[in-house]
Amino acid sequence: MSKEAILESAATVFRQKGFHGASMADIAESVSLQKASLYHHFPSKQEILLALLDRALEMVKDGMSNVMEQNILLEEKFRLAVRTYLQTLNEQGDVVSVLLLEYRSLDPELHARHIPNRDRFEQMWRDLIKQGVDAGVFHCENIPMTVRGLMGSLNWSITWYRPDGPMSIEQISDYLADLFLVGLKGDREL
Repeated sequence: MSKEAILESAATVFRQKGFHGASMADIAESVSLQKASLYHHFPSKQEILLALLDRALEMVKDGMSNVMEQNILLEEKFRLAVRTYLQTLNEQGDVVSVLLLEYRSLDPELHARHIPNRDRFEQMWRDLIKQGVDAGVFHCENIPMTVRGLMGSLNWSITWYRPDGPMSIEQISDYLADLFLVGLKGDREL
């Protein structure tokens, strides 16, 4: 049994039961392992959670890195970043739901290891908006607050988006990108 398979199953168990509602026995059962064998791969449920958080952050950071490397207009880069992020949230539902909903379940010492990684991802969004501000394309007085608002809007899509709903993930990403771009491109202060 690979660690990757265990993590995939653990993400599903955590999404269904929540971190505190899930047990190591639940995870072991989901991958047809004895509980003792699971401990051979991961010393604790906390370590599984941290590994899932790291995995999810790598997924979203990789997508954002690919966007940031694009030599396209900043407005289009912003749209592509929103679309790429929402697609990752949609395609990796179990893993990203753990990232977005269960990170507070980490013990303090593991939480301290996780936060710098999360902050690096948020910094990528701040850098993108700052590039737009520096180029005179965006107007933004408070980049950190703007990124928090954007992330909140995008992140909660995991709770309401349905593939069989009235809008595709691409349509939703275009709509939300347009909504934020209207604000970022505005030239009046609120």
